[in-house]
Amino acid sequence: MDSTTTLAIAKAAGFDVYALTFRYGQRHAIEIEAAHRIAESMGVAEHAVAEIDLRAFGGSALTDDIPVPKSRPTDVIGKGIPATYVPARNTIFLSFALAWAEVIGANDIFIGVNALDYSGYPDCRPEYIEAFQRMADFATKAGVEQGRRLTIHTPLIMLTKAQIVERGQELDVDYSATVSCYDPSPSGEACGECDACRLRAKGFDEAGAADPTRYRREHDRQ
Repeated sequence: MDSTTTLAIAKAAGFDVYALTFRYGQRHAIEIEAAHRIAESMGVAEHAVAEIDLRAFGGSALTDDIPVPKSRPTDVIGKGIPATYVPARNTIFLSFALAWAEVIGANDIFIGVNALDYSGYPDCRPEYIEAFQRMADFATKAGVEQGRRLTIHTPLIMLTKAQIVERGQELDVDYSATVSCYDPSPSGEACGECDACRLRAKGFDEAGAADPTRYRREHDRQ
């Protein structure tokens, strides 16, 4: 949901979008299929899928045999770092994006991190993005030899989920195509109980909008 809204924001700002998706050994790999469909429907210039198997390290409920937390109250989500945190994931993702940006001559990187209604991940906070930006200024040929700054944009970072939904609706984002669930069924139905599902539902509820995602029958929110 956040990445698709970010894509729409970048396109609305006039950017030619090169979309980057990661197959990193996550249990919710159905999101990769969704990313293909979204990239095609939204007319990106190119869509790359990077292969990184973080199951080699594990340490997360998304890449290891660790239960995905379920049914946590929304006022508890975001307090502490949950088992679904993937060690250094955004650092890895941004590093790949930085490399691809240098290759294609891009000056801007967009990432859909959010630090308000979120799961408590340390690599979604403004201070983390600011630190990575400083590193990027010194770590690239573009920056050192060409004086070309690669700017990291985080248009959602200080928005609530409801505000993200509202912004997406303004941009005609098709949220029925997006996948948020950490533990979907084999057919792609959302569990309705993991942190990602609960935050998504909270956002749609507070925005006064119907969530078009497919939930398992006992958690149907239509």
